[in-house]
Parts: sequence; structure tokens; C-alpha cells
Amino acid sequence: MSTDILVVDDEAAIADLVEICLKNEGYTVHKFYTGKEALSCVESTHLDLAILDVMLPDVDGFTLCQKIREDHLFPILMLTAKVEDMDKIMGLTLGADDYLTKPFNPLELVARVKTQLRRYTRYNPSAPAERGDPQEYDFRGLQISKPTHKCVLFGEELSLTPLEFSILWYLCQHRGQVVSSESLFEAVWGERYFESNNTVMSHIARLREKMHESSRKPKFIKTVWGVGYTIE
Repeated sequence: MSTDILVVDDEAAIADLVEICLKNEGYTVHKFYTGKEALSCVESTHLDLAILDVMLPDVDGFTLCQKIREDHLFPILMLTAKVEDMDKIMGLTLGADDYLTKPFNPLELVARVKTQLRRYTRYNPSAPAERGDPQEYDFRGLQISKPTHKCVLFGEELSLTPLEFSILWYLCQHRGQVVSSESLFEAVWGERYFESNNTVMSHIARLREKMHESSRKPKFIKTVWGVGYTIE
């Protein structure tokens, strides 16, 4: 089966460059210059990943990301010409899995695409389960199911991005244990961890926010300072 990737950027030169890089890796590319064309593709085509420019002439990338997340779980990588942290945080909050700031290195783009596809394949609920591997957890009002990719907390279904779901699932798998930021990052993102990496911390913060958790006195995801995180 081919790996189908959606590319949306109103700058033809950038869209063409991304298309060439991805096709060289054997991916099937669906390239568009407007958000409306991209949405039509999303509705009619099986996709494995999307690369969205933030600044589009009709529907902005944030809105496009949000609409995709209403029905689809495949990874989304945002391209932005802005460097402000709030723009990056907004994209991640709306469901993006990663972002790159323009101008970017094409080799880095391809590397990030491969990482997201590896992670998605690993945690995709349609993937066959290993024998004896629990497929859901239910404790203290928290219910999380891998086959349905749903998480319910005290009767309220949480709207989690694939990364947030994967983080929570991994912590539930190791319930009662302290999971280091390094092991959590390498298990979920599939990349080597670096000490200066704050990605895990920022995603844990957003996950707690969606779970209505206090950062000072969380009921579920607790920080063990200097070590990592645990869920009890």
C-alpha cells in the first residue's frame, strides 16, 4: 500500500519542493494551494499524513487542522513563517503533531515526516494487538481504549490529539511506575531524546489542561521532579 501525504501551501515553490522531497522517498503526494481544495481531498481520499501551511488564501492552516481533527487521526505537521511561541502552541492545541518554521531544511522535513509516520503506525488503533497486551484501562473514573482511540474521564469524552492519546496510553501502560521524560519521548515520538527538549513537558501540560487537572495538585498525571511522570 502507498503512503498518501497531503501537502497544502499557497507558495508554489515551497509546495513543489516538498512534493519532490516526498516523492523521492516513495510517498504519494496530494498537493494543493488552497484550504478548500485540501478539504475536498481529505473527504474523498485515504491519507496517512498532512503538511499544512498556516497562511493560506482562503481557510487558514489552523482552521484546516481543526476541521481535519473532527474526523481523522493521521499526523499533521504545520509549516509556519512565524516564530512566535503562541502560533506554535495554537497549532499543537488544535491537533497538530509537529511544526516547522520557514525556511526549513528539506532533509529535516523528511525526517520529521518519517518519525510521525512511524509513531502513527505504532499507535494506530487499527494495528493488530500483541497477544496479552491490554487494549483498555478503566480506573478511578478514567477510561481509555486503544481499539476505539477514545478517552473518557468521569463520563466526559476528552478530545485528545494522537500524541496526547499516545502519552496517556503509555503512562497507563506503566501505571504505578515513574516514567522518565527520556523514555516517554523515545517511546512516543520515536526519536532520540535531548536534555534541552521541552516537548514532553509542554504536551503533558496540555494533556492536564484537557483533563481539568491542576498542575500543582494533579489527581492523575503527577510529576516526580528530576525523574519524570507517573500516573496512579
